[in-house]
Amino acid sequence: MTTMTLWIAWLRLVKQLRPACKRDRTFWWMTLVLAGITVRPERAGITSLVRVLRLKPVAYHRLLHVFHSEAMDLERLTELWARLVLKICNPLVVDGHLVCLADGIKIAKEGKKMPAVRSLHQSSDSNSKAPYIMGHSLQAVSVLVRGSGAHVAAIPLTARIHEGLCWSGTRRTLLDKLVTLFCSLTDVWTQPVILVADAYYASRKVIIPVLDSGHHLVTRAKNNTVAYRPPVQPKIRRRGRPRIYGDKLSLRDLAAEIEEFSSAPSPVYGENDVEISYRCLDLLWRPVGRLVRFVIVHHPKRGTIYLMTTKLDMMPLDVILLYGHRFKIETGFRQAVHVMGTYAYHFWMKSMIPIARRSKGQDLQDATTRYKKQVRRKMKAYHMHVQLGCIAQGLMLHMAIQYRRMVWRHFRSWLRTMDPARPPSELVVAYVLRDQLHELFAVLARDPRAEKILNEYGAPEEVRQDQQVA
Repeated sequence: MTTMTLWIAWLRLVKQLRPACKRDRTFWWMTLVLAGITVRPERAGITSLVRVLRLKPVAYHRLLHVFHSEAMDLERLTELWARLVLKICNPLVVDGHLVCLADGIKIAKEGKKMPAVRSLHQSSDSNSKAPYIMGHSLQAVSVLVRGSGAHVAAIPLTARIHEGLCWSGTRRTLLDKLVTLFCSLTDVWTQPVILVADAYYASRKVIIPVLDSGHHLVTRAKNNTVAYRPPVQPKIRRRGRPRIYGDKLSLRDLAAEIEEFSSAPSPVYGENDVEISYRCLDLLWRPVGRLVRFVIVHHPKRGTIYLMTTKLDMMPLDVILLYGHRFKIETGFRQAVHVMGTYAYHFWMKSMIPIARRSKGQDLQDATTRYKKQVRRKMKAYHMHVQLGCIAQGLMLHMAIQYRRMVWRHFRSWLRTMDPARPPSELVVAYVLRDQLHELFAVLARDPRAEKILNEYGAPEEVRQDQQVA
C-alpha cells in the first residue's frame, strides 16, 4: 500500500461534494483549492495556493473566482459535508445523542474595505493579545468523532461571521445566530444532539430553542448562579396561584457542603490518577423556568467548577466527560489558524466605503440594492473560504484516524513529541501529502476535464517530470 492510496481516498471523499457545484469545471477548481489548503506551508491567501500547486500566475484570478462563483452553493456544500462526516467517521454517541461543540473565534483583519470588519474586544490573561482588535467575529460548530482507543477528535463542520453588519432594524444577538447555525446542521441528521459550549451560551436564548428542536445542552454555569428547589405543594389547595419555585439555593453554598459530595476518578481524557469530588442536583433555573441538572465538581488542580445540562437523566460523570472535551474545538481553532490558514482570506471590496478605526460595524439599512448585493457577494466569498478550510481540516483529521500507520510510515521528518500509537496532527498529514503532491496531479490527469485545467493553467515541467518518474 503506497501513499498514492491517500490521495485516491482523499479524492474519493471530495467527489461526494460534487452536487454543490453546478458545473464540472467548478468542481475541479474547488478540488484544487481544497488540495492547496491541505498542503500549503504558508498562509498568504490565494498566492500561497498558486505557489504550492505550482500553477501559472494567470491561475490566481481563476482561484479567486472560485470563492465568488455563483456556481457553488454554500448551503448545499455545508449540508453535504455534514452528511459526509457522519458517513465516513465514527461519531461519539452518548445516550443515543451525537455530540457537537460550539464556540466563537475572533480573527484580526486590518482591511478597511472588508465588509463585517469591526472593533472587537478579546478578554484574555495573555499579555501578547491586545484587548481591542479590528477583525471578524465568527462562531463555529464541530462534531466529536472516535479514533483508535480512547482518542476523540473534533471535526469542524462550519463557521460563519456573525457580527459587523446590520441589514435591517431587527438586531439578532450572537446567541440567536448560533442557534440558527446549529439547527441548520442538526436538521440534516436524524439523531438528536448534545451541544457542548462554554458559560457564554448558558442562556435562555440558547436553551429554549435547543430543547424545542429535540436536542440538549451541556455548559458551564457561572459561580454566582442561583436555583430553586421544586415547590412542595400543600395537600389542601389554597386560594391563589400555586407556588412555582421552592427554596432559593446558591451554587456557592451548595459547593461548601463537602459531606454531600461523592468521589470518583476523573473521567476527563489525559487525567490519570486524578480523583475528583462531585455533587449532582436537579433544580429549577428561573431563566428557563424548568428543571436543570447541575453538577458541582471539586477538582484538585482546577478548583471548583459548576456544570449544567438540560438532559436530566445524564450521569454526572458523563457531564464532566463531555465538558472536558470542549477544549478540542479550541485545539481545532489553533490548527485552523496556524496550519490550515482557514481564516487567512484577504478579499477586498473595491467599491466599499472605507471602515473607520474603532468602527462598531456597518449599517446597511439605507444602502442601495446594488451595494447590498456586492456586500453579500463578498460575505459569501469569506464564508466559502472558511467552509472549504473546515472541509480540508476535517478530511485531514479523517486521514489521520483512518490511515494512521500509513501517514506515520511516510512522514520523512522528525518531531520531539512523535507518538506513532496515536493519530498524527494535521501538520504531519500535510507534510506527507505535500511530499507526494505530484501524485495528486497524476490522479487528476486521469479525468479529461481535470486534465484540461492542468494543461491550461498548471503542471509545469518539473511536475510533469515527477509524474513520469512516478
